[in-house]
Amino acid sequence: MGSKQSLFENPDLTGKVVIITGATTGVGKSLAAFIASYNPKKLILAVRNRAKGEATLDFISSRNGHHNNVEVWDMDLADLTSVKSFAEKFIKEVGELHLLFNNAGSAPIELMQPKNTKNNFEVTFQVNYLSQFLLTNLLLDTLKKSASPEFPCKIINTNSKEHRLGTIDFDNFHGHKSACHIYVNTKLMGVIFSNELNKRLRGTNVLSLAIYPGLIKSKVSHLYNKNRKFNKKLFHNLCMLFAKSPDYGALNILIPTFSKGVHHFGYNYYENCKEVKPNDKALNEALAKKLWDYSDILLKSKISYCPTYTSFSSSFRSLRSLKK
Repeated sequence: MGSKQSLFENPDLTGKVVIITGATTGVGKSLAAFIASYNPKKLILAVRNRAKGEATLDFISSRNGHHNNVEVWDMDLADLTSVKSFAEKFIKEVGELHLLFNNAGSAPIELMQPKNTKNNFEVTFQVNYLSQFLLTNLLLDTLKKSASPEFPCKIINTNSKEHRLGTIDFDNFHGHKSACHIYVNTKLMGVIFSNELNKRLRGTNVLSLAIYPGLIKSKVSHLYNKNRKFNKKLFHNLCMLFAKSPDYGALNILIPTFSKGVHHFGYNYYENCKEVKPNDKALNEALAKKLWDYSDILLKSKISYCPTYTSFSSSFRSLRSLKK
């Protein structure tokens, strides 16, 4: 980690408010410890499991000596109502936001049937994409009001280079038919969403980044491998020999987030701290618009949802017309 750390000058987040999802394990836990040490006004850990959230506070305290600037708030990405309630509480009680780290993620366990949320979406699809789409949209006005030329606000979306294997199938959009490719498809959706978000946020001093933290040793990776066939398990274990620590992955996220002058090509997608071109599908403007509109309609079919940024959206289309 030393050489990676030497490339990075710790930022000063005095007076700034930060939200991190998925901060109870792996990269997210390390990310929370780093951010807490940068002296933010408030760091909110949005967690599904409060006991694990409290354990993260202890971890931060052991790393930094204190966690007085960190709060644990309840939010379950597998429940759209929980996401909406979190956002509404945040807007009412805090009302300013400078950094949103959409770090939480889920992967389907191979050889198991797809699992649905209470909203009747496949859980990986909802956790990795739809709920993060919802959370981000609900907080966009707060981000825009908090942004300035001196400190542009940022939405940081933890992603994967495996998004290059993804496809967008509007006939099997939320993964009810098969769990096989759900993960890579949601990662492609995430990069598309991040790019489209930047188009809609031009002139607002808010920027969206999609970042691959690298191959990281984590408990999630171990659980994902548990039920795989022998040959795939062996290949996975060999790959893990080259995996990096969660701290290394966190720095791979933080360096593009805070380093100045790294956004050269307009892709705003990063691997190994370098801006690189994502899958060509992620740059398809027509596909991005269709994905956004489709996502809006899916949310409106489940909850009372009023997107805060709809200048490009045609919210009155039907699901049938979007499939054409």
